[in-house]
Parts: sequence; C-alpha cells; structure tokens
Amino acid sequence: MKHVHILGICGTFMGGIAAIAKQLGFRVSGCDANVYPPMSTQLEALGIELMQGYDIAHLSDEPDMVIVGNAMARGNPMVEYVLDRNIPYTSGPQWLLENVLKDRWVLAVSGTHGKTTTSSMLTWILEYAHMKPGYLIGGVPQNFEVSARLGDAPFFVIEADEYDTAFFDKRSKFVHYRPRTLVINNMEFDHADIFNDISDIQRQFHHLIRMVPSNGLVLSPANETYINETLEQGCWTPTEQAHGCAQSEEKSAGWQAIKLAEDGSEFEVYFNGELQGTVRWSLIGDFNIDNALMAIGAARHAGVPSHIAIEALAEYINTKRRLELRGTINNIKVYDDFAHHPTAIAKTLSAMRAHVASHDNKGRVLAVLEPRSNTMKSGVHKDTLGKSLAQADEVYIFQGEKVQWSVADIAEQCQQTCIAEADIDVLVAKVTAAAQPADHIVVMSNGGFGGFHNKLLAALSQKHEHNVELAAKKTNERLKQV
Repeated sequence: MKHVHILGICGTFMGGIAAIAKQLGFRVSGCDANVYPPMSTQLEALGIELMQGYDIAHLSDEPDMVIVGNAMARGNPMVEYVLDRNIPYTSGPQWLLENVLKDRWVLAVSGTHGKTTTSSMLTWILEYAHMKPGYLIGGVPQNFEVSARLGDAPFFVIEADEYDTAFFDKRSKFVHYRPRTLVINNMEFDHADIFNDISDIQRQFHHLIRMVPSNGLVLSPANETYINETLEQGCWTPTEQAHGCAQSEEKSAGWQAIKLAEDGSEFEVYFNGELQGTVRWSLIGDFNIDNALMAIGAARHAGVPSHIAIEALAEYINTKRRLELRGTINNIKVYDDFAHHPTAIAKTLSAMRAHVASHDNKGRVLAVLEPRSNTMKSGVHKDTLGKSLAQADEVYIFQGEKVQWSVADIAEQCQQTCIAEADIDVLVAKVTAAAQPADHIVVMSNGGFGGFHNKLLAALSQKHEHNVELAAKKTNERLKQV
C-alpha cells in the first residue's frame, strides 16, 4: 500500500484530497499547523493519521509521496526536509489530475464568486439524477456527508480556484483540472497577494479555456466584460451564456430566469426562449439564481434534462456559511455569510433586503464585516467597500490586527450608522445593544471571526433573559400597588 503524506491537510481542498486518496486505497497521513474539528474529526473518521505542527519527525516513516499544500512556503521545516532528502513531492492539484481527473469527465466551476455554491448545486443535481458523481468542494455541502468523494461515475465536479498551486508551481490550481464542462461564474480583481491586475487573472483563465476540448462546453454570464474579453482571446469550444434575471418579457438565447418572488425564492427557467420549469426553493438572492442557471446548464451538458435539475434544486440545501441562519433570539435572526469581496457583500445584503421586503418589511438589516482575505486586509477594495454596504441599515466593521488600513475610513463612505471596533467582545456588545426584534444581522467573514456568531447569540440570549426578568419584576411591582 503506497503512503502519501499531506502538508496542510486540514484545509478544505487538501482535506478533500486526503479523503479521495483514502478511497483509492492509499495509506494517508498528514499534518497542519492547526488540527481541529470539523475537518480533523472528518479525517480521523476515515482512518487518516493526523499530526499537529510541522515537525520533521512526522516524516520519519518516509512516505512514497508528499503532497504539498499551497500554504506551504520555503523555510517550513518539513518543506526543507523533503527537498534536502529528495523525497518525491507534488502539489494537490497535480496529484488529483494524475490519480483521478485524467480519466474523468470533469465539470469545473470557476469564477471570483459563487464557486462553492454552484459546485454544490451541480453535484446535488447529478446525485439527484442517480449519476453518483465524484466531487471536491471547498466548503461543506449540506446535501452530502463529506466535502469530497471519489464517486462511481465518469463525472467529477470540482470547485476550480484561480489561486496559485504551490510554492514550486505558480500557475492557478484550475489549469490542472482539464475540464470538459467549464463554468465561469464571473471575473473580478481579487487575490491581490498574487495577481497585479485583472489582466493577470484573465491570462490564467485563458490558459484554462485553452484546455477545454471542442466537444466540451464553456458556460458564462452574458455582458461580463472581463470574461468576454478573455473568450475573445481564443475559444475553440461551444459556449452558452446565461442572462440572469430578465428585465423584460423578451427572451434571449441561452439561459434566462424570470423572478416570480422578489427575493429570488421562486423563478422560471428558460433556455433559448423555451420554458424549462419553475424553481421553488429555500434560497434567496439574484446571485443564487445566477448560480442555479449555471448548475442547470452544466448538468444538461452532462446529460441531465433541465426539468430534473429543477426538481433537484427544490431539495437543495445551501452550503454552510452562505447566508446560513445560525440562530434566532427574540425574533432577531443571526446569519453567517462567507462574503469577502465588495461585489459579493453587495449581492448578499441586497438579497437580504429583498427577503425582508417580501415578508413583512418591518425588520432592519445590520451588517457586521470582518475584512479578512489578503486582498481586503491590504486595502485594495477599501474605496468601494462603503458602497457595497449600502443596503444595510447599520454597519459594524472589525479592525483586525493584520488589516493594513483604518476601517474607520469606511464610515465616511456610508450614509448610515457605521461603527468600527478593534475588540471583538466590544463589537459584540455594541451589536447586541443595537439589535431589536425583527432585525436580520448578517455577519460576513471568510474566517472564524473569533467565534463572533456564538458570542453574539449568547449575548442576545442574555439580553433577552434580562429583559424578561425586568418586565416580570415591573409587573409584580404593579400588582403589589394594586
């Protein structure tokens, strides 16, 4: 039995690689700087050996191959040990290509936003159609027990990230996947730590487009300038476009949606002007309608009729941390969302605003943001961030230690109340004090945010209990006076 050891095993992508390697019959071990649930629990349940930290002793039982995560850099003791001892090594994407993807029909979902959600939708549609796909998703798909599996069919769905591959391979991860079906959700400037401008990103996407065969399919939104410019550099594959939510009754070629509910919870799907069916689901937001059109189109290319895909979406449960309701206290709802780019933030808050309006229109929307991605921390998006928060009634922004600019500057861009705070516990207290029944609090971060969600729910519960006790005390005092 061949032995692979994974450096950085607790990331969602590398953890998925570990799960698939185990299913292929490899002995799998791995280490990470922080080995903790839920990924550690998931991996241990699969019989994978986990080790804390990057001590070279972890390689004493020399593996046949070391798979190096893209968070590993020169100077890491295990990286230096592998290089010095000439131990065979590779990247996660390259290992996946050589051991899994080279023999599969790969459906790759790429783009700046929506990759995890669209990948999860597409995988669920194929599963609902009894196609038993393999998949690797960079999140927790709630229609499945694990975030990755080998699968029993030719089809393999993968979240295709443009981030770099490894310290020794600076190409985007997705160039290793060689898809037959390629979804490009959108394209904006991001990952400022590795890309200088949008043209750098377009270059990587064009490398990917060049690999899609002539009997494949490229799906993308219409009227996306950067995507269209990239396709115009050369595309040798049939294309289909999605027009999102129609602004009129006029039908367009490709995929289109017409909303029946303002918050996006119900909409009709059209392809080349012909009605395919109506999606009624638990998700909200125009951006999720866009994701759904891409998933339906990609599934159709793999052989799933549109009406089956639409049926599947009625039973789709959104990926964790995508406008996920974490709890309700005294009719105050607290949501967790992964938004970490101004466009995604704006779309998330617009979806919540439409959702509130389509129900009672009484609640407020409170936005709580942790700028945490490398791009956000560097301040690349600080001039557009205030505008992206416009749909919130109140804004709260966390000044993390590694944020290289003053988040208080956002207050000058905001028309509404905007509070900046560097202490998480103080920020929790301020949001708790401001919260009122019927409020919707959207907490946005692509990290753990210091346990903000649980702290806020606990504080809201304590506030509610205190208010109940106070009200009871006042009632008793009035009764005594009577």
